[in-house]
Amino acid sequence: MGPDADAASSVKRTDPFAPLTSDMLDVGDGHELYVESVGRADGIPAVYLHGGPGSGCQPDHRRLFDPDRFCAVLFDQRGCGRSRPKGSREHNTTAHLIADMEKIREKFGFDRWMLVGGSWGATLALAYAEAHPERVSGIALRATFLGTRAEVEMAFTSRLSQFYPALAEDFLSVLPPEERAQPVDAYYRRILDAEPAVHGPAARAWHDTERTLSEHKPAKTRLDLASLNVWRTLPATPFVEAHYFRNNSFMSESQLLRNADRLAGIPGIIVQGRYDLLCPPETSQALAKVWPGSEIRIVEEAGHSLYDTGVRDAVMRSIADLASKAAR
Repeated sequence: MGPDADAASSVKRTDPFAPLTSDMLDVGDGHELYVESVGRADGIPAVYLHGGPGSGCQPDHRRLFDPDRFCAVLFDQRGCGRSRPKGSREHNTTAHLIADMEKIREKFGFDRWMLVGGSWGATLALAYAEAHPERVSGIALRATFLGTRAEVEMAFTSRLSQFYPALAEDFLSVLPPEERAQPVDAYYRRILDAEPAVHGPAARAWHDTERTLSEHKPAKTRLDLASLNVWRTLPATPFVEAHYFRNNSFMSESQLLRNADRLAGIPGIIVQGRYDLLCPPETSQALAKVWPGSEIRIVEEAGHSLYDTGVRDAVMRSIADLASKAAR
């Protein structure tokens, strides 16, 4: 064992959140997923599902799980983060992601595992649980998103104009006048256009508007229109989001609510920011009504972000509480 290996072992001994394992998993269709595990190898099985769709797992997400209790798996979904090919939307649907999760579960030899996810991660958690309820020990959600076009359209039209009217005008101004009647569909078309001069400004405007909507106290409440056409690295999430959202997240209409009876017997905790403009409390309430055994925990003075005041702590408590329920 050389000095680099000694150093790596030392990091793992001193940092309880350092990955136990990290690997690239071939899931077929030309996709390889970055997959890591943290905690203890014989701990309570859990999986973290990142948002977006299109973002990826971050080191801080490991810290949601008590390393003395859990064996938590984190992975970057198809086309996301460290997975390859980066940004690919080919063979990238909700059904593909569910199948990928089954391959990951089998890789680790888990019979059942806890699902943890927020926003799009909540969508994927619910879709997986309804497809494989026998494989789920519990579900901890943050910011319920049911993956529907209607949810996205309302957030970027009526809700945006109600709470940030000046930003709504900026958002519309990026589009030609003839495309402003259906702005969300126009943004999807532009973001997925092959021409950089078309998709660049649209992707930046979408990303920056979504960021404002996601934070309870955003740093910026207007678009910097002059910078939208200036070259810089493009954010990844608008492209995958447009791919999924214009296709109703590759699910049938109201699929997750209609099939919620399949969640019966699975304990669930939904952490909900009171002032979440992207995934408002009414959506969590609608889900809880048709999911026996679930509860909603409202975080006051918080919006959509995991890092709004109180949200991260509430998610960590929900994960710990579900683990204790499973132990009993």
